[in-house]
Amino acid sequence: MVQQYQSPVRVYKHPFELIMAAYVRRFPNCPLIPIFVDSEVVKEEHSDDGAIVFTERRCKVEADAPRLFKRMAGVDYLYFIQKNTLNRRTRTLHIEVVNESFSNRVIVHEICNYTVHPENEEWTCFEQTASLDIKSFFGFENAAEKLAMKQYANSIKKGKEIIEYYLKELEEEGVTHVPRWSPPQASPPTAMLQLPLASADVALVPTAKETHSRKDPASLTEPQTASPDDKLDADYIRRYLGDLTPLQESCLIRLRQWLQETHKGKIPKDQHVLRFLRARDFNLEKAREILCQSLTWRKQHQVDFLLDSWERPQLLQDYYTGGWHHHDRDGRPLYILRLGQMDTKGLVRALGEENLLRQVMSINEEGLRRCEENTRVFGRPISCWTCLVDLEGLNMRHLWRPGVKALLRIIEVVEANYPETLGRLLILRAPRVFPVLWTLVSPFIDENTRNKFLVYAGNDYQGPGGLVDYIDKEVIPDFLGGDCLCEIPEGGTVPKSLYRTAEELESEELRLWTDAIYKSASVFKGAPHELLIEISEPSSVITWDFDVCKGDVVFNIYHSRRVPQPPKKEILGAHGSLTSPAANNVQLIDRSWVLGQDYSIVETALTCKEGESVQGSHVTRWPGFYILQWRFHSSPACSASSLPRVDDVLASLQVSSHKCKVMFYTEVLGSHDFRSVFIRCVTKPVLPGTIHV
Repeated sequence: MVQQYQSPVRVYKHPFELIMAAYVRRFPNCPLIPIFVDSEVVKEEHSDDGAIVFTERRCKVEADAPRLFKRMAGVDYLYFIQKNTLNRRTRTLHIEVVNESFSNRVIVHEICNYTVHPENEEWTCFEQTASLDIKSFFGFENAAEKLAMKQYANSIKKGKEIIEYYLKELEEEGVTHVPRWSPPQASPPTAMLQLPLASADVALVPTAKETHSRKDPASLTEPQTASPDDKLDADYIRRYLGDLTPLQESCLIRLRQWLQETHKGKIPKDQHVLRFLRARDFNLEKAREILCQSLTWRKQHQVDFLLDSWERPQLLQDYYTGGWHHHDRDGRPLYILRLGQMDTKGLVRALGEENLLRQVMSINEEGLRRCEENTRVFGRPISCWTCLVDLEGLNMRHLWRPGVKALLRIIEVVEANYPETLGRLLILRAPRVFPVLWTLVSPFIDENTRNKFLVYAGNDYQGPGGLVDYIDKEVIPDFLGGDCLCEIPEGGTVPKSLYRTAEELESEELRLWTDAIYKSASVFKGAPHELLIEISEPSSVITWDFDVCKGDVVFNIYHSRRVPQPPKKEILGAHGSLTSPAANNVQLIDRSWVLGQDYSIVETALTCKEGESVQGSHVTRWPGFYILQWRFHSSPACSASSLPRVDDVLASLQVSSHKCKVMFYTEVLGSHDFRSVFIRCVTKPVLPGTIHV
């Protein structure tokens, strides 16, 4: 069984050339690694221009194992073959290590990469992966595996320490800069080519003028400076993102790069990506998952256009007791909610959950916009806001069951799509009933968010240690004892004449749901998702646009003259398509049907990878029923002995699953309408990575 290990990416805030000068000093042996006894160069090759150096070493390592193991194996030392490929032109070092000892019993394969930081050319990244395949080891396979894991963990821990040790040694010798490689103007002497790697790399330090005028040949056609949008330099980080450790910055860059390479659509800003990373403690895989789910949600509900497209009902303008009010002492936008004065039952009965949810979504979108504005105004990163909740007037009527249910749903949506946007929550004038409400909602709130809550009972918020510690006195609202006039509505009781029946609310919520252009569906192994479209006129055109949000799928289109038996409780949507707001997985083709008799394929099956965006159309030849099908696609399993590509900095973001997810939109056009649409769109450029069928 193959065991694979991968260390987190390490970032050195030193140029690649200086790191290489430190790296070569660990040979032929290293005092910081006592078990690394010796090494000898068995082969060294140079390219004609000296840019590429290949070095093969035979390394002698003391067997760090119990005496019993040594006696059984009959050895005191282990030997490994290390192959290094240094490319000075691309500024990369690729290291591959395999074991020579016991290679018929144990296979050790390690790969390391030193590369230039993708967003800051003055920094260097290091990645390390390894695999261990113990075929047999004298009956002690499990014990040998544990020893190997311990050894590898120690190696990872020591790696950064070793480089920093030799960097300090170079600094003490006065070497703080190593010039970049440049192509020779003439054929260099043979003796120069045969210089040892350390001597060739640690050269005289050029003057500042020489350093800044030298250009890397590989980047002659590219601009030498970068804007904050494409390079994370120190000023940009400090100005827009705040203090980040090298590891945090590396996580941000890797996740952003993954989005640029795989996500077809609007790429969120660095500040937005950073919120999801912080919400998952910079765990790349977890942050990627929730961010992708949120981006899908935003596209499905057209959230990016919410502030410009959604018109708040007059009821909300009159009875929703919340609004923005200046900013706190830290420059964060301040939102005030007079929850105790709000008739939550009346708003739910008159508007329904969906309208209240959209109201909260619009508040959060406005908050993001205000954070950007305050970042520009105050000249420092402001990524969250402060919320002040006044509970005066809160009583048992606010604990009405449907109202609490709506509140819990709102919390769920906000937690999933707006993480780390709340900087502080000030709860004022909490009454005796507050603990009951808190007991109901607190389990649904993330622990990091709960830690930002400050609760004041009665008039405890007044005076030192209260509201004035967080909000300037001149902007404290008048209803809290301040002098600032606050234009937030006072609320009041919603007239019962405005209440709507359950049927009206259900119809309204369905309308709001179908306002979302895209629908989503889950696709499981053996359980495809199918969409039925009825065509009455030949030459009609079925168009589709779908994104593969998770996993790989196979897309098919079938035709049948028989009517598939729809699942129960489904709703016939626009243009005769069978779908449902609650449908997560719909199967229409009966298992007893025979392909070629009961139904036929009308389009070649298309395999679509995760992250792809697919648009296409089909001109119908016959009337009848067309079935669009998304089916789970199983990727070929990797070989047990295969290793992940270490040079792919995003390898750790790949996720395997038995579930796929697609987000789709379909429409049926008459042939004349389709031609006019095509003529209007024919000049539109095709986006890179977009598949057209």
